[in-house]
Amino acid sequence: MRAIDLNADLGEGVTDDAGLLEVVTSANVACGYHAGDAVIMHAVCEQAVRRGVAIGAQVSYLDRENFGRVALDLAFDTLRDQVADQVGLLSQIATSAGAEVAYLKPHGALYNRVVHDELQARAVLEGSADLPVLGLPGSVFLRVAADGGRAVHLEGFPDRAYTPSGTLVPRSEPGAVLDDPEIIAGRAVEMARAGIVASLCVHGDSPSAVATVVQVRRQLEAADFVLRPFAFAGPAESRGSA
Repeated sequence: MRAIDLNADLGEGVTDDAGLLEVVTSANVACGYHAGDAVIMHAVCEQAVRRGVAIGAQVSYLDRENFGRVALDLAFDTLRDQVADQVGLLSQIATSAGAEVAYLKPHGALYNRVVHDELQARAVLEGSADLPVLGLPGSVFLRVAADGGRAVHLEGFPDRAYTPSGTLVPRSEPGAVLDDPEIIAGRAVEMARAGIVASLCVHGDSPSAVATVVQVRRQLEAADFVLRPFAFAGPAESRGSA
C-alpha cells in the first residue's frame, strides 16, 4: 500500500478542530499571528498528541485583520524574527503537551509569496531553524530550503484551482476554491496516484471542512493508500517522509 499524508489548518478558531484531528494525519497549527492564541494552540497540540497527529508550525504575516491573506513587504530581519517568534511559541506549547513541532508551513499570503520571493523565503527559513518544510512544488521556498540542506516535502491542494504554471489561483478569482466534497476527494486520489506530493491539504476554514476531509480520507483509503504523517517528531519516535 502506498502512503500519503493528509493535512489541514487548525487552531484558527473558525472550524471544528477536534473533528478534523480525528481524520487528518498532520495539523498545521496557527501560531497566533493570523489567528489563534496560546490557549487554542495548547488544546490542539494535546489532542494531536492523543491521536498521533504530527504538529506543524503554520507561520504567517502579523495580520489578524485580514487572516494573513494580504501580502506584506517586510524587512528581512522583521520577517525572520516574526517567524522565529511563532515557531518558538508553538515549540514551547508542543513540548508542554508531550510532543515536538515536526515541520514548518507558511500560511496564506506568505505561502504564496515565498513561491517566488527569494528574500522572504530565506527570511522564513532563517527564522525556523532546521525544521523540515512543506510547500508548493517548484517554489523558490523549497529550492532554497533544499540547497541549504533542509528536508523538503511537496504539497498538493485538491480543494484549490491551479494556474497553468502550477501556482494556486488567487482566492479573489472565481472558482479558486472548490467546495464539492466528491470533487475534492476525487482530485485528492488523482494527486496521490501521481506520486509527486507527500501531503494533501484540505482547508479547514469552511463550514463543510470536516465532512470534506472525511470524504477525502475515505476515498484515499478505498484507493489503497495508507494515511500517515509525512514527518513526525515526538518524544518516543521519529518517522520519515511518507
